[in-house]
Amino acid sequence: MSRRRLLGTLGTAAAATGAATLMTPAAHAEGTRAGAAGAAPGAAPAPRPVGPVNAEVAAAHDPAYKTLPQEVVGVDVEELMTVHAEEDVAPLRAALVQEAWKSAGGRLPEALPEVERGVEAPELPAFEGVRRIDRLTVSLPYGLRSIVFLLLPRRSDHGRFAFYHNGHGEEFGTMQRTAQALLDAGYGVLLFAMPLYHWNPKELQDPADPSRTVTVESHNDLVPWETAEFSTLRFFLEPPAVAMNHVQRTYRPPSVQMIGLSGGGWTTTVYPALDPRVTRSYPAAGSLPFFLRSAPPKPSPTTGDWEQRKDRHPAFYGICDFPDLYALAAVGENRRQMQILNRFDACCFNGVGHRSYEAVVRQRIEVIGNGHWELLEDATHGEHAISPFALSVILWDLDVACGHLP
Repeated sequence: MSRRRLLGTLGTAAAATGAATLMTPAAHAEGTRAGAAGAAPGAAPAPRPVGPVNAEVAAAHDPAYKTLPQEVVGVDVEELMTVHAEEDVAPLRAALVQEAWKSAGGRLPEALPEVERGVEAPELPAFEGVRRIDRLTVSLPYGLRSIVFLLLPRRSDHGRFAFYHNGHGEEFGTMQRTAQALLDAGYGVLLFAMPLYHWNPKELQDPADPSRTVTVESHNDLVPWETAEFSTLRFFLEPPAVAMNHVQRTYRPPSVQMIGLSGGGWTTTVYPALDPRVTRSYPAAGSLPFFLRSAPPKPSPTTGDWEQRKDRHPAFYGICDFPDLYALAAVGENRRQMQILNRFDACCFNGVGHRSYEAVVRQRIEVIGNGHWELLEDATHGEHAISPFALSVILWDLDVACGHLP
């Protein structure tokens, strides 16, 4: 898609919401660069974008998308959380890492990827302002491989990096506009896909016969690889860890952000909880606590994919529920997480059940006093996507969190 066509699409979507302060991501990035160059020290940031409820979309949905569900009755979210103080974070994080990697000491992997510099990447949508594309190959157990594309911007005044993680085969619209907006703002961008999806290979070794290679089409077919000695969560969480090792060793960025949609939103929830090197994270349409899984109007229940299910990973999710994962992703100096949920999402994690835990998690981080967590309910559209409005808020939040680009 050409840059002109992309911006036209974003502008049309923005106009449909009626949000007077909403601007396209590319315009926001350009304004950020200009403002950073000419703004006086201590100047007030631009106002946060506002996106009102899309009346037409709201009218097409029944009251279940507007009212708290029965599932919240009698649930004390305060009691669900085990993170009460900053000293609770490290041992909980170590326990989760140890369960995911079955490793003593609760340490993340220190491996590095295989790096091919300056590659052609026909698998990707078109981007502008890219100086170079590198292909990072992460070798995983059972011969599985994960491919990560690193896009280096033509110019950057700050040297920051951002991960973007797509979900279970969603079309590239959200990926393209998000990555392009980040490139326009001078970020190095790493593009991730879920295991087995998009450009990632589907072949891995048969656990019963390592000499045999099998093709796996769905995450729900990973049952034979999940054992007491091996967690298939490694297939999902190790690629960002290994890519992070490369970025930190090669570029030493002042900060690394993470944005993800759907299954990538789940990854952008869980991985920053395990790795404090992610400073700001923006998971979209990716998770709900387990007590709300039967609450979304569509589908009901919303069980989530293989990696999301407590019945498939009872040891990992037995350590803590999602409110604690949100907290782990937010606690720390200069760290913050903004969870984005679409009220009228065409796929999943929709409705307003999240209102039952949003204030509790936010207040818990405020009480801890180190970090920031909040939830953005996006009612400007009815898609399973990161909307132009939500992206404009992410870019605004990055500006505020980073204190304007230097």
